Amino acid sequence: MIIHEIEQLLWLETPKGEAIAKFMIDYGPDSDLQWVCVQQDTREIWTWSNWDVKASKNITLGRIE
Repeated sequence: MIIHEIEQLLWLETPKGEAIAKFMIDYGPDSDLQWVCVQQDTREIWTWSNWDVKASKNITLGRIE
């Protein structure tokens, strides 16, 4: 298992809305990545599977859809 701390702001769209990713957990090649996120509106901390999140829109980086 590898736990990687996200040092830069990484905004993700989650099933509960926009969140900031704080950690990424990799359990190995047989498991999906897990993202530990702080929800923007509620300040709740949730762990989401890689299939449940996507990068938020960012015009500067060209992610407009």
